[in-house]
Amino acid sequence: MTQSPDARPTYKDIASKIREDIERGALSPGERLPTGRELAEREGVHLMTVQNAYRLLRDEGLVVSQQGRGTFVRDPASPVGEEHGGSPAFAALSKELAAIHRTLGDLSERLERLERAADDKG
Repeated sequence: MTQSPDARPTYKDIASKIREDIERGALSPGERLPTGRELAEREGVHLMTVQNAYRLLRDEGLVVSQQGRGTFVRDPASPVGEEHGGSPAFAALSKELAAIHRTLGDLSERLERLERAADDKG
């Protein structure tokens, strides 16, 4: 992403930098992110910009926010939907994907049974 030196980062730019820090291990699971005000001041942006970045990362399931405590890097090993402050949309999507995975497993087993039955008759 190319920015002019005078340009302020967008919420997507801020989210991208945090995402990269998480992916390369510079931010560890459970680590507290700066407060919105701290990060807004450091980046020279409005508080709403940082809040939107944190919201995007929450929706992606990368961070969780806890009222009065802050925003933390989500532990990918913890079950989705069991931590406080996670994205309800992410939790719902994860549950839906798990249900789809189970259904595909059931269909795969049925297909194998049908193929065996067809082989036995043929």
